[in-house]
Amino acid sequence: MNIGDDDFILFGLPQRFAQDRAAIDARWKELQREAHPDRFSAQGAAAQRVAMQWSVRINEAYQRLKDPLKRAAYLCELRGAPIDAERNTAMPPAFLMQQMEWREALDEAHTAAELEGLDDRLHQARSRVFDEVERLLDREGDAAAAAQRVRALMFIQRFAHDVEARIDQLGQ
Repeated sequence: MNIGDDDFILFGLPQRFAQDRAAIDARWKELQREAHPDRFSAQGAAAQRVAMQWSVRINEAYQRLKDPLKRAAYLCELRGAPIDAERNTAMPPAFLMQQMEWREALDEAHTAAELEGLDDRLHQARSRVFDEVERLLDREGDAAAAAQRVRALMFIQRFAHDVEARIDQLGQ
């Protein structure tokens, strides 16, 4: 292994969006055991520093691979379609309309049931978009289109936090 390898090579996984979370977790534990600095205590401080670097690298890769949104963004970047969400905010008109409808629904919601209904719709939308990302990345190889959908997922995730915060406010 090379410390500069991409996360998928490091974890011995195929470079695709669809992954088995249990396999990612198991491989992370295995890699952490192999790279743990305590295993290198007899070899001196330099070997322990290298082991610590490997441990950090393994943890960074694990954080990207275990989270579907981070994994999708990472795959897009590996395939030449960076997310660049700070500068690239272009969205299809239908998604912009959906955002407006969700915002209105949040503004008009006054009960926990209304907010939970909105939260359910967001979870369904998120699931549909993840399915689209999987199709675009794993079957069609269209990283540019997948990057646009990842930006949509980022919005959905942030908006879902707003909804959860409102639900929490009602509960207080």
